[in-house]
Amino acid sequence: MMKSMLFWTICLDLELILSSWEGGYNLQCQDLASAGEADVRVAKVLWWYYFSKLIEFVDTIFFVLRKKTSQITFLHVYHHASMFNIWWCVLNWIPCGQSFFGPTLNSFIHILMYSYYGLSVFPSMHKYLWWKKYLTQAQLLQFVLTITHTMSAVVKPCGFPMGCLIFQSSYMLTLVILFLNFYFQTYRKKPMKKEMEESPAGKEVKNGFSKAYFPAANGVISKKTQ
Repeated sequence: MMKSMLFWTICLDLELILSSWEGGYNLQCQDLASAGEADVRVAKVLWWYYFSKLIEFVDTIFFVLRKKTSQITFLHVYHHASMFNIWWCVLNWIPCGQSFFGPTLNSFIHILMYSYYGLSVFPSMHKYLWWKKYLTQAQLLQFVLTITHTMSAVVKPCGFPMGCLIFQSSYMLTLVILFLNFYFQTYRKKPMKKEMEESPAGKEVKNGFSKAYFPAANGVISKKTQ
């Protein structure tokens, strides 16, 4: 499954880059239905991008049905449920133009994520997977770049619906806030956990901290140790 998602995401990202490049898309601001066949090509690949969000959303539903509550956080549910619904609206009303940038960047981030999760299956690779927190940093950078790209079309409009641009920026801002909170909650506490793990065997652990290590990424906390 992981290999399939990785291959699928790579294909999506490459097709988005090629279709927007060959269609002469303006990186600063691209209006709707102004690039002819290129817009149709972008709309088709964005449909497949939406389908990937459907898979992520269904995966969350399976977590609930299987009562794997440890893998469900507010960030996880909010992010996957909102993306699924937002992209349904995008494909119905604004399936091309300025909408191409976010999915292109997001697909690249997911390539990194699926690569990480795929490698983590192999115990021999765990010692090389020291870069988990940098995935979250990359996600935060993605949101900031998307906001910057979206606001560039507000400052210098090209006819793309202004309401959609403002909504996109506002939604990305909520993700920045939630992912920042997740980052600090997850990675700023690790030094404290490490010190406690290195304490003498008979010493009492205080403040209710557990010695268990809970790796986390993308707002989903897993109990599987590396």
